[in-house]
Amino acid sequence: MRFQDIPGLDEVKNKLIEAVKVDHVAHAQLFLGAEGSANLPMALAFATYLNCENKQENDACGECSSCTKQAKHIHPDVHFVFPTAATPKIKREDATSEKFLKEWREYLLKSPYGNVSDWSFHFGWENKQLLIPRQESRNIITNLSLKAFEGKYKVMLIWLPELMNSNAANGILKVLEEPPEKTIFLMVSNDENKLLTTIRSRVQLMKIPSFTDENILSTVSKAEGVSTERAQEITYLAEGNMREALHLVQGGQDAMGVQFKQWMRLCFTYDFQALVKMADEFQSGGKEFQKGLLNTGSKVMRDTLIHQYGVSELERIPDTEKDFVANFGKVFNAEKITEVVPKIEEANYHIERNANPKILFLDLSLAIAQIARSKK
Repeated sequence: MRFQDIPGLDEVKNKLIEAVKVDHVAHAQLFLGAEGSANLPMALAFATYLNCENKQENDACGECSSCTKQAKHIHPDVHFVFPTAATPKIKREDATSEKFLKEWREYLLKSPYGNVSDWSFHFGWENKQLLIPRQESRNIITNLSLKAFEGKYKVMLIWLPELMNSNAANGILKVLEEPPEKTIFLMVSNDENKLLTTIRSRVQLMKIPSFTDENILSTVSKAEGVSTERAQEITYLAEGNMREALHLVQGGQDAMGVQFKQWMRLCFTYDFQALVKMADEFQSGGKEFQKGLLNTGSKVMRDTLIHQYGVSELERIPDTEKDFVANFGKVFNAEKITEVVPKIEEANYHIERNANPKILFLDLSLAIAQIARSKK
């Protein structure tokens, strides 16, 4: 991963490059960004730049031995720590990152913008809670005590430190504050509020903004088989989330959008048998589909409300969806929308915590149907 592989965000890139040029690289940095941001790709690109043997003005060369290894995530001086779970052969407390590096490298090459659910699905941990175990802190200290093999810097990249076991987090405080010479900690987080205060106080914050619509549009427009119209729809739906945009490019939400509209029509007509059948379909779609469907619902409700209030500067509705939103607003006025949205958000909360999807969606469908048909 190099800076040129990340669309936009020139201000962040320039800040990182300048720090290297003036030899003022903070030894512990927190790359903080929302899910689907470039926080992980930016940390990977920075690690590549740090050890590049032939740095260019604005990026790593991409051709030296170091860059070639970084591109495959096999550089011996770049260490990875990430959340894991137990397997049939590995106990929870022994499930450290080094045991899953092969799968992790495959995942990074495939999904650099992915989230913890994507990583969990990639390995087959769908129904397990991932975390960084206590033993990981001992491994970090051991790995950093060794001299660098090839590069100028030893890099310890910790993905989602907010999922660290508290003992593991406390175990790295000393080395985080006083690391060995030429050692750089790069922490990649989605939520700094879940980090220990003692961790946050020891790192330099590097905020990674969400992508702009232009960044998303330029990326998805290059994808094979994506029309200009579809690229605009994806940009609207992604809302700066590159993970979501790439998922949509792969067809992840064409069906989802259609099913959401069909779902709402069935709620309005109160076709109970059809709603039961649809709840079955939603259950078989898997957790990511279910969350995406509910997020689509929240988005449509919000945009319908904005459309009703005539706040044109906030409207992000693509032309292909304007008729649907206008008609949707005839059924769901502002009062009804303010009732439905909390129910959708509550359902999303329970899906995240492994509630029974069929029961949840049927219950939500009946609640939406009642609101849609009420005289308000």
